[in-house]
Amino acid sequence: MKAVEIRTYGGPQGLALVDRPTPVPAEGEVLIAVEAVGVAGADALIRSGALAAYGFKEGFVPGSEIAGRVTAAGKGVDASWVGRRVWAFTGTGGGYVEQACAPLEQVLPLPPGLSPVDSVTVGSSGAVAHFGLAHAHFAPGESLLVRGAAGSIGVMAVQLAVRKGASAVAVTTSSAERGERLRRLGATHVLDRSGHGGADAPAGFDVIFDMVAGDEMPSFFDRLHQNGRMVAVGAVGGQPPADFGMTLMAEFRKSMSFATFSAATVGTADLQAVRGEQFRAAARGELTVAVHDVLSLDQAVLAHQKMDAGEVFGRIVLTP
Repeated sequence: MKAVEIRTYGGPQGLALVDRPTPVPAEGEVLIAVEAVGVAGADALIRSGALAAYGFKEGFVPGSEIAGRVTAAGKGVDASWVGRRVWAFTGTGGGYVEQACAPLEQVLPLPPGLSPVDSVTVGSSGAVAHFGLAHAHFAPGESLLVRGAAGSIGVMAVQLAVRKGASAVAVTTSSAERGERLRRLGATHVLDRSGHGGADAPAGFDVIFDMVAGDEMPSFFDRLHQNGRMVAVGAVGGQPPADFGMTLMAEFRKSMSFATFSAATVGTADLQAVRGEQFRAAARGELTVAVHDVLSLDQAVLAHQKMDAGEVFGRIVLTP
């Protein structure tokens, strides 16, 4: 089968299309003929070498979520799974392939009306948005700022906050066109990347939901109300300054808090339950799926170039 591996860490050109043996499902696993692969921000970070300290080696195959049709079942798996349309989580990698194995507990049937392409746009990003907002104790009537809202997680966070009854949903983004698309999803205020916007923009927020981190992250603590909470769910802009916590300490009397969130801390059953609900909502048209582009597997380099250029709204999907 064809697969995309990281030949050398650094720029997108380090990705290479290679031949690999077709995997065989182990006990408790299914083999999936892949029809769609979600391209995530984490894939680009791994490819860049920024996460090399976590043990990623050259030859690694990126991609954590796929969708397709089950073609074989491992020992202990009911044969009725064969032929079913499914979404699956493959872990930190292994998804940029034509065929992939996944443990059954990480597999979900696709509801009628939801395409493989749409499922890999919602599956992981929707769960991160849902549980990230819960981690921030976001409540109806509160105001929210979504930093880096044009990515797939931000797109979902905006919609989920609106559905939850937010009093205001502000977003930071890089262009007026993206801002208008986010308004159509329910955003009430559009700010630039530094958090500046029109005169009607709220001066502060109850919760800041941050995908970006980076050097500017500490400046956003000034936007939190008393008892405000910032939750970082990503770091696509790089790590924040080492002393960023001093900004919180300087405003000690405001009782603000900062937390990180990773979906790895949520139980599989809980993640799958939320994903199933969101798949059904997307199939009914109650959640908007933002697919930026659909490219073939051999265009993985182009997909990552688009990611690095910051031009993606929602998610790019690869199709073997």
